Amino acid sequence: MRTINIHQAKTHLSRLVDEAEKGDSFIIAKAGKPKVKVIRIDAPPALPMRRIGAMKGLYSIPENFDEIDRELDREIEKLFLGEDTE
Repeated sequence: MRTINIHQAKTHLSRLVDEAEKGDSFIIAKAGKPKVKVIRIDAPPALPMRRIGAMKGLYSIPENFDEIDRELDREIEKLFLGEDTE
């Protein structure tokens, strides 16, 4: 998304509004710092950003994970085959 200086925005406001109406949103900055975002009124809402690692530390994998997996495989096999596989 492009950034427009506030002086440029004042000078070219009509053209910028027309571009925003067509879907070309932009940011107006003052002294290089972003101040506002200009988008068309009926623009679809932006999707929330996905944060990688947001759930870090909220769960842990048990030490015997591989054994649990093997046990589950055996149970599933029994259900499908209808017999004891051990």
